[in-house]
This record gives sequence, structure tokens and C-alpha cells, in this order.
Amino acid sequence: MYSRILLAADGSDNAVRAAKEAAIIASSMPDAIVEILFVVDPSKVKEEVLHSQNHNEIEFKRKQKLIPIQEQFEHKSVPYQITIKTGDPGPTIVDYAKQHHLELIVMGSRGLNALQEFVLGSVSHKVVKRAHCPVIVVK
Repeated sequence: MYSRILLAADGSDNAVRAAKEAAIIASSMPDAIVEILFVVDPSKVKEEVLHSQNHNEIEFKRKQKLIPIQEQFEHKSVPYQITIKTGDPGPTIVDYAKQHHLELIVMGSRGLNALQEFVLGSVSHKVVKRAHCPVIVVK
């Protein structure tokens, strides 16, 4: 059914729950591979730089956020790859999925942005609205 799945991940608890669902879906599909996309919002880069001593530390902290997500796929023996991109998260996720011919997008309903706690997260809303393929939003 779905052999190329995109997991949009930001390190939040909702992203871990989305990873768990993506791992379940992928484990039931022979030859499925999951592409984990971590989009760095340019508006948050300044904060990362101020709280880190160098570029390597920034990269290390980003990768640390993805460890609980990776564990979901390793537990189910699902192959995955990680891509880190910088950009506006919603459009970047949609563009990446389209450019790489991904068949399904899985993401959490809310990310790390405190303003998104009132409604369906603005990133997930943008992705659902603009994606060319099915999108599963996990609570």
C-alpha cells in the first residue's frame, strides 16, 4: 500500500507518537521505508546559536531530539533515513514529500510551538491543506 512514508518530526511528544504510528504502518508493509524529516525553523536558529557553543553542539542537540523517534523504528525493524532541512516547516514538508514522491505523510497534531496549543497546529494545518498525498495527523 504505502512503501515511501514521510514522518515530519520535531522532537515533541506528539512527534514521538506519530513515529510510533508510522512504525506500525510501515512494519505491515513489505519494503516500506520511512523518511524522517526534521525541519529547522529559521526563526529558531538564532535561539539555538545563543544557547550553543558551536555548530557541532547545535547539530548534536538536533540529533538528540530524534533519538526517541528513531527508537520507534528500530523496535519494529523498519528501515528509515533522516534528513534535516532548514525552512518554514509547513511548506518545506509539503515540498519535500512532493519532490521525493512520498506516498504518505505522518505527523503530530502539535509541535513545539506554544502558540499552537489552542487549535490544530498551524504546521499540520498547512500540510493537510497543501499536501499532494494522504496525511495522518496523530494526537
